[in-house]
Amino acid sequence: MRDFRAAPRLLASAEGHYYRDVQGREVYDLFSGLWTSGLGHCHPHIVEAVRRQVGELDYGLGFQMSHPLAFGLAERLAALAPNGFSSVFFTNSGSESVDTALKIALAYHRANGESERFRLIGRARGYHGVNFGGMSVGGIAANRRAFGTLLPNVDHLPHTFDLEHNAFSRGQPRWGAHLADELSNICALHDPRSIAALIIEPVAGATGILPPPLGYLERLREICSTHGILLIFDEVITGFGRVGSAFAAERFGVTPDIITTAKGLTNGVIPMGAVLVKQEIHDALMTGPSEMVELAHGYTYSGHPVAAAAALATLDIYEKESSFEAARKLETQFEEALHSLAGLPNVIDVRNFGLMGAVELAPRPGSPGARALEIHKRCFWDERVVVRSAGETIQFAPFLNSRATELVRAIGSVGRVISATD
Repeated sequence: MRDFRAAPRLLASAEGHYYRDVQGREVYDLFSGLWTSGLGHCHPHIVEAVRRQVGELDYGLGFQMSHPLAFGLAERLAALAPNGFSSVFFTNSGSESVDTALKIALAYHRANGESERFRLIGRARGYHGVNFGGMSVGGIAANRRAFGTLLPNVDHLPHTFDLEHNAFSRGQPRWGAHLADELSNICALHDPRSIAALIIEPVAGATGILPPPLGYLERLREICSTHGILLIFDEVITGFGRVGSAFAAERFGVTPDIITTAKGLTNGVIPMGAVLVKQEIHDALMTGPSEMVELAHGYTYSGHPVAAAAALATLDIYEKESSFEAARKLETQFEEALHSLAGLPNVIDVRNFGLMGAVELAPRPGSPGARALEIHKRCFWDERVVVRSAGETIQFAPFLNSRATELVRAIGSVGRVISATD
C-alpha cells in the first residue's frame, strides 16, 4: 500500500482487452483482470443480462426460498463438470468456495459415521484464499505469518517446484511425480482413517504457476481412493477455459470428488463462487427429518439472482464463442512468445500451462520481490501493459479470445522492460 500510494495505478474504465486509466491512457490487460475476465471486459451480453436482472429481481431470499436462476445455473454447471457431479453450493468468492468445500468434506464423513476423519491436507505453496480455512490448508508462508494459530489438524504435501530438474519446462514437467507419494507418508504418520480431504490446485496459480508433473495428479487420485480420502480440486483459477477446457479435471483426465470455482464463473463481472460435488456426497448429507437443515452452512448472497444472471450469460458466451477450444488453440503461440523471454537478464525460469505463465527472476540481494514489482510498474507506466508480480515472478493470464498479434506484442513489451531493469 505504501508503494502504491507513491504512484497510484488507477483504472477508470475497460472494454474488451483494454483498460483506460484515470489519465486517459489505454492499457493492454495481459492478466485478464485477476484471472477473472477471460472473455474480455464489459462484454455486452453480460452487461445487458445484469442490467435486465437488477431491474427484475434484485435480491432473492436464499434461506427457505430461492429463485429459478440459481437452479438453472446449478444444472448448467453440473453438466459442464466431469461425470458424477450433480449438485452445486453457491458462494461469493473463491475463498468462500474453499471454506465451503472443507466443511462439506468434514460433514460428509460425519454423515457416513466416520467422525474420526477430521484431518485436512494441503500443499506447500498452495493458495486457497484468505479465509481461515483456506489459509490453514494453504502453504504460502507470507499469507499465514501474521495470523497466529490457524485451524488445527492440518498437514501439507511438499510443492513440486524444483529449478534443478524443471527449469524452463513447457507444459507439465517430466520430473516430480514421485512427490505425490508424500501423501502416503502423511497417511502413515497420522493414520489414513483420520484424514478427511486433500485440497490442491491442479495448476498452482498465485504462487507463480506450477504445472503438475506428469503422473502427479493421477497418483494423488489413486492414494486418495485407496484410503477413502476426498480429493478437492481448487479450480478457482483453472476453471472455465484457463487451461483449455471447462475444468482442469477434464484436461488432466483426473476426477476429484469436489471442485471449487469462482472468477471465470461470471467473467469477473459480479462476485460469485460455486462448489460442485459428486452425487454420493450430496446424498450422504440428505439424511434425518426433511424439515431439518442438512448442512448448517450458507451465505446471505449465495446464488444471488444478479450474479446468477451474469454467470448464465457468461456460460452462454463460452458456448457460443467456443471459448475453451479457442483458448486451447492459442496455447502454442502463447508458449512460444513466453519462452522467448528465456535468456533475458535475471530470468532464471519460464514455465507455462494452458493460458497460465510465469517468468521467474533472480532476487536482488536483500530485496526479495523488488525486481518483479519494478517490472510490473514499468510495464504499466512505460509500455501500457498490465502484468502481475508476486514474489519473484511476473505472471501472465491472457484472455481466452486474445488476438495473437496483440498477445505477442504485449509479451514483447514485457521483455523490453525485463531487459532494461537491473
